[in-house]
Amino acid sequence: MDRAARHKMMHCGVAITVALAFQGAALAAAPVNQDLFARATQARPEVTSLLERLVNIDSGTGSEKGLDQVGAIVAAEAKKLGMRVDFSSAAPAVGHNLVATLSGTGTARILLMAHMDTVFADGTAAARPFRIQGERAYGPGVMDDKGGIVIALYAIRLLQQMQFTNFKQITLLVNTNEETSSKGTVKLIAALAQQHDVTLNLEPGRVADGLVVWRKGTADLQIDVKGKSAHAGVAPEAGRNAAMEAAHQMLQMATLGDDAKKTTVNFTVFHAGERSNVIPNAALVRGDMRATDAAEFDRVEQGMARMAEKKQIAGTEVSTRLVRGMPPMPATPRTAALAARAQAIYGELGMKLTMEGSGGAADANFASGAGAATLDGFGIVGGAIHTEDEYAELNSIAPRLYLLTRMIMDVSTTPVPR
Repeated sequence: MDRAARHKMMHCGVAITVALAFQGAALAAAPVNQDLFARATQARPEVTSLLERLVNIDSGTGSEKGLDQVGAIVAAEAKKLGMRVDFSSAAPAVGHNLVATLSGTGTARILLMAHMDTVFADGTAAARPFRIQGERAYGPGVMDDKGGIVIALYAIRLLQQMQFTNFKQITLLVNTNEETSSKGTVKLIAALAQQHDVTLNLEPGRVADGLVVWRKGTADLQIDVKGKSAHAGVAPEAGRNAAMEAAHQMLQMATLGDDAKKTTVNFTVFHAGERSNVIPNAALVRGDMRATDAAEFDRVEQGMARMAEKKQIAGTEVSTRLVRGMPPMPATPRTAALAARAQAIYGELGMKLTMEGSGGAADANFASGAGAATLDGFGIVGGAIHTEDEYAELNSIAPRLYLLTRMIMDVSTTPVPR
């Protein structure tokens, strides 16, 4: 057996071990709900049609006209389902967050979250409209996250077709500014998450057909250096090179990352000087930090301040700043319990979910940070996220509809411990 084959076998073994930790309940899978799966399968053409309508509207974060158009379509679809629809300002972001609620006869309170904004500029939908090639649909935001919006709406429709009302309330929150850290929605997310028993986020399903059980939190990093200008050729010794000191600080502070703790520190933006023959008197470095443990932000913040005292160029002034963004969504016993339920449900279809973590943050981070039992990745399966090749797997529509609908039914019947 060659090295590549051995590596592949080891990789598969690790994946199987991780999957088995979440799928014990699926080994003796319950029978598939034939009625629900038939309805989910039959819904594919309508799901695809609504997805096409949403994808063909430019709704990049900041595109107020497009966001309002998408919001109006979602509101109309929700009202057809008998849901109460409320809009609220997303200031300081643009557009209006949508909250749709449906009352039932049970006790469970379930929050579904999705977002209508994309990373694409106005004109993208016209240049790359929705198209289908084989079993894949393409277009801006097709899986992130317009696919998630459509799956949420149709799961509620399937519940109504089956006359399932054994929940107290289902709430659908559709955010306008997730792609820029939800600055105009974070308070709303936290408030709603605290009012519900479980939060299911409709970010895209992972490429390997999985859910997200943990996400890293985020922080912005900044290093400011003050120096002294001088002629770079005539009297460089009279200056204090802020660019050189900033480079030194950037390199030493990058060591604050910790692979064992899944903490990353990456400096990504560097500004210094305007002319090559002038020693720069100021420099600015910005960076990105990700961590699964909130305590890591304190450690890195303190480490940056301590390292700022270790200067290479005397006479320069160095200051640092860490601005916390999204809190981590850690793997918890409640997350594991929800994941086991989802795995058992997918097992009814003879399918298995991968249970994955992500260095990317999402609205699930805020819900989890508010103390809610949270699971993510219930949207359409797809790939090439945030690129011109972004796609959604159309053959994932039926199983994903089945998964979300059955998950709602399951947590309605057997409440999630708070």
